[in-house]
Amino acid sequence: MSPKSGVRYLLGGVLMGLANLVPGISGGTMLLAAGVYPRFIEALADLSSLRFRKSAFAVLGLVGAAAAVAILLGAGPVKDVVVEHRWAMYSLFIGLTLGGVPVLWDMARPPSRGFWVGAAVGVIAMAALAWLQVAGSGEGAHREGAPMMFVAGVAGASAMILPGVSGGYLLLVLGVYIPVLSAIDALKEALKANDLASASEPILGVVLPVGVGVAIGILLISNLIKLVLERYEQPTLGVLMGLLVGAVLGLWPFQEGVAPQVGEVFKGKVLTAERLAELTPDKYPTVFYSPSFTDVMMAAGLVGLGYLITTLVAKIGGASPQRRPRG
Repeated sequence: MSPKSGVRYLLGGVLMGLANLVPGISGGTMLLAAGVYPRFIEALADLSSLRFRKSAFAVLGLVGAAAAVAILLGAGPVKDVVVEHRWAMYSLFIGLTLGGVPVLWDMARPPSRGFWVGAAVGVIAMAALAWLQVAGSGEGAHREGAPMMFVAGVAGASAMILPGVSGGYLLLVLGVYIPVLSAIDALKEALKANDLASASEPILGVVLPVGVGVAIGILLISNLIKLVLERYEQPTLGVLMGLLVGAVLGLWPFQEGVAPQVGEVFKGKVLTAERLAELTPDKYPTVFYSPSFTDVMMAAGLVGLGYLITTLVAKIGGASPQRRPRG
């Protein structure tokens, strides 16, 4: 591997890591922008097929290490911006999400009937997830626990396989986006303070189960997607398109976190003054509000900006992605 190639893999890893922190941006699209997506898929195929080549380990090692560093350093700032400026960030996320539509459309052209059936299935699935997210907002929009974190890791792994699918958004609709970012930020602060005792909670409760889920998810989903793309390419691409378009249903921007009151039932328990004092804004339940005309116009502008960013990043990679992963 030449030094130039190594730098490209590191850059691709950094971009993919940051993309996984931001709902709407696909890690696969970022790898396309860095020009390393085909080699990354090939390395995954080698590893999942038990072909242990040094080149595959080098590619996955560089991309994975760079992505991990980017996630560790970026989780805190991204979480703070989302919590403090939710409507603005969600508007931007909608645009970033829709910007992935042209990438998948290029992979699917010309679309068949199976594509449109798959797209309908994907939209319905995302609508159901959005409804579950809204239905659970009264108890707080966040879910915790190692099993849920493992599921989130498996779901988020799909974002590293195909362009257009956002791992950050999947975490958001599953209700684990803020908890995951908070745990990563807590781990970073514990490591900076050399406090191993404080680091154990985010590691065991979030980072480890999510990491295991991502690792298993990548190996399983990479082979599954490769198989279904080979046998049912158009319906599979249709489902991916439906998931992408339907993703905006769960990103209604005009919502905000509201502090619960003493005596309210919060996450199954009556909230005391002591528990309320311990709650941070990132754990507040979210409520919808009626936006002003100015809010709507500003949100529309941010949607357009997000769309422009994603489409420009995809074009930096040069060409459209392969119609199916090779390896």
